[in-house]
Amino acid sequence: MVARRTGTIRLHLLCSASTCSRNAVAFASDGSLDSSVREGLSKLPGHLSFFNAVLRSPSLCAGQTAEMLGLEAAVLPQLRDCDFGSWIGLSLEEVRLKAPEGFAVWLRDPRAAPHGGESFVDVARRVGQWMDGLSSNPRSILAISHTSVIRAAIVHALGVGPDSFRHIDIAPLTRAELSAFGERWTFSALVPLKDVR
Repeated sequence: MVARRTGTIRLHLLCSASTCSRNAVAFASDGSLDSSVREGLSKLPGHLSFFNAVLRSPSLCAGQTAEMLGLEAAVLPQLRDCDFGSWIGLSLEEVRLKAPEGFAVWLRDPRAAPHGGESFVDVARRVGQWMDGLSSNPRSILAISHTSVIRAAIVHALGVGPDSFRHIDIAPLTRAELSAFGERWTFSALVPLKDVR
């Protein structure tokens, strides 16, 4: 259900910082932040202090990103990463060799979830429902989440189909800026958070 809005809501989605496993595999498991990223983030507390509300994914990396930025963030299950099921912890090459047919289907069909987890369509539905349920109060929200969630938010804001999901690249610590007035969402920009990756 779409919330009735009388004012503008500003939604900033920050992709969590890199983890050690994310640097090594495509379907990373949740883990601690990379030590070099921790060091860089420790220099930025207060950089994102102008929000009425700060939310985050339940993941460890999102929690540590918030902590290193000096932010108190409420955990929101809708911001969790895509569930890649049996592929978690594997590289693209490992999945291609282990499940070539399922991998080929997954590459071409955003509705497919051969790994037993979520499809990109599932993630887009979850994120779109959350966005449409936001009221205009608070007016400015920062949400620390994951690439899949931010892609889904952009797809939802633009009103394009799930096939567009794979054509959006989100780097760690990049912030997507979106806004809504009434029932209409607008995607404004992708902004890197300084030079920390």
